Amino acid sequence: MKNELTLSFLAIEQNEALARMALTCFITPLDPTLEEISEFKTIVSEAVTNAIIHGYECDGKSLVTIHATIDDRSVKMTVTDEGMGIFDVEQAMEPMFTTKPQMERSGMGFTIMESFSDCIRVDSTLGNGTIVTFEKRFSPVTEVSRMR
Repeated sequence: MKNELTLSFLAIEQNEALARMALTCFITPLDPTLEEISEFKTIVSEAVTNAIIHGYECDGKSLVTIHATIDDRSVKMTVTDEGMGIFDVEQAMEPMFTTKPQMERSGMGFTIMESFSDCIRVDSTLGNGTIVTFEKRFSPVTEVSRMR
């Protein structure tokens, strides 16, 4: 099965839930396990939250864009913002690193995304924004996997 989705929304925190739910509905035909759904929703949530909070500083007027494709049992997704960009991507991907300690951000977003996805890439340019690309493969549908 192949399918494709593009979703754009304003950079406001409430739209993180919209993105999470829309993308969860998008993967429903894959019949994912509850664990796979939870992991996928977490990846989406972290990537979108980073774009809204760090890319645009919740400006409420800029757009975050998600593009997702399903090919067989794999989902590839990009979350794009045209915001501030990341000064040092390698440093930003380190566990516990945050540029917003005053907002009580844990600095674990990229670490979490990396642990739940099969592949993740972060491309960023200061002043031009960030693209987070990840891929997640879903297990084959079997009676045993449905009973988990």
